[in-house]
Amino acid sequence: MKIQYQEKIIELGEENTIQELLKEEIQKSKYPVIGATFNNEYVNLEYPIQKEGEIKLIDISSREGTKIYRRTLIYILGKALEEVCPDKKIMVNYQLSNSMFCEIENTEITEDLIQKLSHRMREIVQKDLAIKQVIMKRKEAEEFYQENDISKGRLQVDLQDNQEIFMYYCEDYYNYCYGTIANRTGITNVFEIIKYEDGFLVRYPTSANPEELPPLQLTKKLAWALNEYDDIHKILNINTVYKLNKEIEKGNIKDIIMLDEALHEKKIANIADEIAKNRDVKMILIAGPSSSGKTTFAQRLGIQLRINRIKPVTISVDNYFVERKDTPRDENGNYDFECIEAIDLALFNDHLTKLLKGEEIEVPEFDFHVGTKRYNGKKLKLQPDQVLVIEGIHCLNDKLTSSIPKEQKYKIYISALTVLNMDRYNRISTTDTRLVRRIVRDYQFRGYDAKHTIATWNMVNKGEEKNIFPYQEEANSIFNTSLIYELGALKEIALPLLEEIKQEDPEYAEARRLINMLKYFKSIPAKDVPTHSLLKEFLGGGSFQY
Repeated sequence: MKIQYQEKIIELGEENTIQELLKEEIQKSKYPVIGATFNNEYVNLEYPIQKEGEIKLIDISSREGTKIYRRTLIYILGKALEEVCPDKKIMVNYQLSNSMFCEIENTEITEDLIQKLSHRMREIVQKDLAIKQVIMKRKEAEEFYQENDISKGRLQVDLQDNQEIFMYYCEDYYNYCYGTIANRTGITNVFEIIKYEDGFLVRYPTSANPEELPPLQLTKKLAWALNEYDDIHKILNINTVYKLNKEIEKGNIKDIIMLDEALHEKKIANIADEIAKNRDVKMILIAGPSSSGKTTFAQRLGIQLRINRIKPVTISVDNYFVERKDTPRDENGNYDFECIEAIDLALFNDHLTKLLKGEEIEVPEFDFHVGTKRYNGKKLKLQPDQVLVIEGIHCLNDKLTSSIPKEQKYKIYISALTVLNMDRYNRISTTDTRLVRRIVRDYQFRGYDAKHTIATWNMVNKGEEKNIFPYQEEANSIFNTSLIYELGALKEIALPLLEEIKQEDPEYAEARRLINMLKYFKSIPAKDVPTHSLLKEFLGGGSFQY
């Protein structure tokens, strides 16, 4: 059998795992290799090769490498906790910057406990212990959990007969993961555990600088928003997919949907009330990453503002691009429409200042085909009972509205900050939720298939990391657009789109990862989603104009 790696063709001999086959290449890698793809599927380095195909190595400087690093670190944390506090249960709650926030049930987190956990984790890492992957079918899993600790695998008992779970063994410790982890503990040698609020943070490096920890940046407003939603969903007693599926089985999903949507409505009303109390506010600025539901949020906020006798007037930043010849270019020579310098800041600020003074302006309309602003006689004048509402990626950056006094601006950061976990150790990332939303929306309303959406997702993320995330703590309010039931509702549209991606496509590995995640969710009919829901921005059939 022949195996392709980069430009080389390798004859398969007795060495049949990726680790054995590419031992020399792995040793020569600039950064430690933590995983691989085989025929465009994510695999562990101990994956046994039994057919012809192509191997690509994944090191810790890549995005997927960082994910594998994080999963492995959490696995090691679980092993350390079981050895230090065998009767305690951990909950990996959410991501804060390059950290995972964790809690231990019914336990006060002390510096002594942190030191014990950290010391044991470092011992496990320094020993460079082997992590062995075992793949089980449903029947094998049921038998295994009957004989062992079922609390580690309740969800998998609900699998279809042909579905698999990935069990990982390290010495006498075992646990499962919903994605690939490293084959040895020694690779995760850069980490830190620190006490934070009523839990602790597990810190890890970035893909941009994978061999040292970044400076600690505590996003307190973001953490507060995540805690708020996490606490509410604990009251509902739904913090894992297993519990959500049980509510669906019981026929309670309509109640869950109504409660979740009521939470959104109450939060939006609270933001509108806060704006109404501040008579200085003349401008509302809304920013958030892709597929956060900004358009629906802005319209729902507008309704709540009108109840407070404030009339919202929107102005689009997209009409204020600089002329095409003046558009900055990125490192590859392509037009960079996402950088703030692509906006005609002087004209935009001049118009904003005039509007807030009560003067009339002629609003340009940008012709994207030609790359120029056109004036078609559209006039705008702000009335005393009106406020400007502006939505865009740069809205939290004061450079966009530098001529406007701070007290006249109210900034809102929105994102789908997922608080639902697969289980205690395996969380659902906010980025994955947004990606599934975007796959559904791109297909329904923009004519793109899932392959295109996945192919462009990394570039979207890079733009967000540069232009949105650094400014999120500047917001006056943070609104979490996630809905605890949404992946069950998006699943029926997303799954067939993902399954269209062929194995020879580079996007296949990501597609399979998302498919494997979505298969754990029981389906929720789209008709059960209310027409005013933010989710209708992606599903269609909503009350609002898009």
